[in-house]
Amino acid sequence: MSSLSITEFQNQLSSLTVASKNAIDAAIRRDAVLTKPAGSLGRLETLASWLSGWQGQHPPTYDHPQVVIFAGNHGICDQGVSAFPPEVTVQMVANFNNGGAAINQLANAFDAAFSVFPLELDNPTADFTKAPAMTETELTDALTVGWNAVDENADILVVGEMGIGNTTVAAALSAALFGGSGADWAGPGTGVTREGIQKKASVIDRGIARHQDSLNDPLQILRCLGGREIAAMAGAILAARQRHIPVLLDGFVVGAAAAVLFRSNLDALSHCIAAHVSAEPGHSRLLQEMGLEPLLSLGMRLGEGSGAALALGLIKGAVATHNGMATFVDAGVSEETGD
Repeated sequence: MSSLSITEFQNQLSSLTVASKNAIDAAIRRDAVLTKPAGSLGRLETLASWLSGWQGQHPPTYDHPQVVIFAGNHGICDQGVSAFPPEVTVQMVANFNNGGAAINQLANAFDAAFSVFPLELDNPTADFTKAPAMTETELTDALTVGWNAVDENADILVVGEMGIGNTTVAAALSAALFGGSGADWAGPGTGVTREGIQKKASVIDRGIARHQDSLNDPLQILRCLGGREIAAMAGAILAARQRHIPVLLDGFVVGAAAAVLFRSNLDALSHCIAAHVSAEPGHSRLLQEMGLEPLLSLGMRLGEGSGAALALGLIKGAVATHNGMATFVDAGVSEETGD
């Protein structure tokens, strides 16, 4: 799509595609006759039926996993909310392109295509305590970048981010979308001190107060308090929904992008699974608000899609067991277990 207006994006949100019931039923029927006790593979079983439903086919596939990272810089960093300067965003994008980051290794480990999209890193968003973070044009440009970044041939998508200061942005979005104060959502991010967390909370409260009149519309909340990389992730997640591509959600910042869609349409994340719960305190609360149960809890808080990319191993395992196991009839194994 060459350009995506706010109205077009809202129209996409109001006319969401649905999972294939036939594919889900086929996956459930096959699971029932595989050589194992019912339910013994736990969430691997439900992952297989979820994949089938959203891919619209049975058996599910793991042939074209995609990892896409969006990077943006934030004017709110002028308030001293991060332990690192914004220049690190540019440096990390170079690291991604050179294959040196954690996400590169995880994408390689699970055979995923990898790409990174820097969004105007030399032009940070506005400081949201003083003005809306983005103009409407900046918002729609970022949504469009995300929408167009999704490979139509992907059979599972991981979105990730890089942006110094964006845990403050994610906390501000979460507070505006679900209520609470800055102190309820702010965390250490890149490793700020207790005093730094208090500063983040104060900045968030000032931003929410500044934009109080715009907080009744999730997309306006994104425009006023968000960032380009967060808008791009929202665009990518919605594009995946409309293209029948299931999505693994990463940590707090990705969760905030997803939350914008969720608050716009409570069914908007049915094609998504929370890959993990991060060590950032607000993330567990955010997942609870959206009714998402994470697959992993490893104390990760790196961002850049790393937790979701790690969960690709679980997706690969779910497809391998569902598609490759013998049925009771094939293996000549009795389905009766006795007492």
